[in-house]
Amino acid sequence: MDNSSGQALAIALRNLRVARGLTLQQLSEQCGVSRASLSRIENGEVSPTADTLGRLASTYALPISQLLAPLEQTFTPLIRRASQTTWEDTDKGFLRRIVSPPGGELGMEIIEGNLQANQCIHYAHPAFAGHEHHLVMLSGTLELTIENTPHLLHEGDCLRYRLYGSSQFKTHNQPARYIIAMTKRSM
Repeated sequence: MDNSSGQALAIALRNLRVARGLTLQQLSEQCGVSRASLSRIENGEVSPTADTLGRLASTYALPISQLLAPLEQTFTPLIRRASQTTWEDTDKGFLRRIVSPPGGELGMEIIEGNLQANQCIHYAHPAFAGHEHHLVMLSGTLELTIENTPHLLHEGDCLRYRLYGSSQFKTHNQPARYIIAMTKRSM
């Protein structure tokens, strides 16, 4: 994510918090991220980690891609790869690309995830209960744990699930590349 995208995300996250009538302290208490970290994110000093985005998405009951949506343009039916929004957590070796053309009124979206070898990303809660995902492995292996049930996925495998609790994405000795098709809101 370039600096202008980082600033746009910082402003969007601040505006979302203010629109919900929350102080930094209240948001901190609700999502479990320190007030200082939230302040630094909203001021564009640091980029949020995958874990932090997951916590904010859960607190706001929005998919992560909706938190990143202000970085996108208005609806268009075709979006070229070079114009697709990406976000990176360099500490976790995670790159997320929003493949779907932006469109807040549409109910489904496609996300590409690239997670480097020997990494683990844990999300305590889904954006909303029953969040539907269809994950297709493009390459590598991924240990995906849904509410304490592990699934070892290999290239070509597809796992369909609804999230009501925690999820964990874990790689071992090789990176994983996958696509997730997901609903954008509770159906």
